[in-house]
Amino acid sequence: MKKLLLVSVVLVCAVMLSGCRVPTDESGAIKQITESTTFSQIMSDENWFSALFVWPLAWLINNLATKTGVIAAISLTTILVNAVLLVITLPSQIGMQKMQMLQPELEKIQRKYEGRDDDASRMRMAQEMQNLYSKYKVNPMGTMVVQFIQFPIIIAMYQAVQRASSVRTATVGSMSLDTTILAGIKSSGRWGYIFLFVIMAVLQYLSMNLPMWINKKKAEAEAAKHHRKPQEPTANTQTKIMQWYMFALILVFGLMWPAAMSVYWAIYSAVTIVKTLIVQKVIDSRNAKEAEGK
Repeated sequence: MKKLLLVSVVLVCAVMLSGCRVPTDESGAIKQITESTTFSQIMSDENWFSALFVWPLAWLINNLATKTGVIAAISLTTILVNAVLLVITLPSQIGMQKMQMLQPELEKIQRKYEGRDDDASRMRMAQEMQNLYSKYKVNPMGTMVVQFIQFPIIIAMYQAVQRASSVRTATVGSMSLDTTILAGIKSSGRWGYIFLFVIMAVLQYLSMNLPMWINKKKAEAEAAKHHRKPQEPTANTQTKIMQWYMFALILVFGLMWPAAMSVYWAIYSAVTIVKTLIVQKVIDSRNAKEAEGK
């Protein structure tokens, strides 16, 4: 399982590194996609990823911006994309959240066989873990589907926000969405940029920690039902370090990328929070129906 996770991380990083190279012109400026830019132009001048993923999103942002304004256009596009993704990946999303809920029980099995490296013990541990997955109808491999589908779309949205011509020329109050947060803080409209950065950071923190808070609350409720103390998961130092590293990385990027990207990331984090709550609602509903049927 660890090897599979490592391979998936490497593949995702490779996709991100290749996808994050935004096309630029001779002067080094990012190539803009306007309302008149066609699919065939992007396909012939750039690549299939830009044509199939980036161009439709940039086109949608540009066309919505003329009717709703840029902030609303980015918001509506982000919500639409994530709604489609949720429909496509709902079973995998449910599996991911169930995996997080199962973590204390998985750690209990791992502690049971800690220090026992013989083949028989490994097979028994694997069998017990498989029985746990079967009991809660979780497919560990299926949970990876979400990551492989989501990351290209995130990269496409990242590029679309940077390349949509309506975003580059937009202003919100005294803020220019083409200006970086770091540069904006030094300008006369600094408070708008600071507010945007804080909102982005708070929403990212909430979206990152919400699944753990939900699981902790469920563990406490289950323990109270059986009149015992909740079982706290063993602290996974490596996971926590990686989580905080990613959070710090996003904050650093948030200072250096255009304000439009901070707007998008704040909206994306808010949508992620809603998706987490929706998926949890579906899980609770299914569990309730199964309990009634027993």
